[in-house]
Amino acid sequence: MSTYVLVHGAWHGAWCWDKVVPLLEAAGHTAVAVDLPGHGNDTTPIEDLTLDDYVDRVSEVLDNQPEPAVLVGHSHGGATISMVAERRPEMVKTLVYVCAFMLRDDQSISDVVAAGEQSMVRRNMVSSDDGRSIVIRDEAVREGLFGDCTDDDFAWARSHLVPEPATSRTTRVAVTDERFGRVPRFYVECLRDNAIPLSVQRWMCAASPCKKVFTMDTGHSPFISAPQELVGHLLAV
Repeated sequence: MSTYVLVHGAWHGAWCWDKVVPLLEAAGHTAVAVDLPGHGNDTTPIEDLTLDDYVDRVSEVLDNQPEPAVLVGHSHGGATISMVAERRPEMVKTLVYVCAFMLRDDQSISDVVAAGEQSMVRRNMVSSDDGRSIVIRDEAVREGLFGDCTDDDFAWARSHLVPEPATSRTTRVAVTDERFGRVPRFYVECLRDNAIPLSVQRWMCAASPCKKVFTMDTGHSPFISAPQELVGHLLAV
C-alpha cells in the first residue's frame, strides 16, 4: 500500500481532493490532502507568501509520513511538488502532475504561460490594487476552472476559492537532474482544460519526458468531475 500526498493548485485548498481521498482510502492506501499556507483552512495572510512557503509546508507533511509518498500536484501545485522533490527526493516515491505546471530548472509559471497558448484563465486574471494577489473574474471562473462540473459541484467549489499570492507565479524553480531528476514522474493531461491549454501541457511533457502520460477527456478539475477515473490513474503509477 502507498501514501499519497495531494497538493492543490492556485486559489484552491485541500478541499478540492474531497472526492479523491475516500477512493484512495477505499483501495487501502493512505491519502493526505494538504492546505498550503493561506488556502483552505489555513488562515496565514496571503500577501507575503512565496512558493518557498508552499514547499516548506509540503516538505513538513512528507517528513511526517512513515514512507516515501506518491506526491500529486494539480495545476500551480506542479511547481510546488517539483521543488519539494528537489529538496526531499528520498521522501518522494513518485511525482504525478495533474494538468499541472511541470517546469524545467530556472523556469517560472509566468514564463510558461507567456510562451504558450493563452488560456481563458490567463485572460481573466485580475491583480489586487497593490499587485500582491490575483483572482479570476467571476464570469470566467466556471468555464475556466470547472467547465465540466455539475452546477452543485461548481457552486461548492466557487465558494471555497481564495486569492492567490502574485509572487508564486513569478518564482523560478530550481531543480537538478541529481535530485529532482531521479524521481519517476507521470503526467495526467486533460483534453478540455481552459486553464492550462492542452498544447501547453504537451509542450511541457515534451521538454521533460515522463514515464507515462495519462489522458482524460475533462476540464481543469478532474478531481471533481471524474474522480474515479483520476484515482484509477493514480493507482496505476
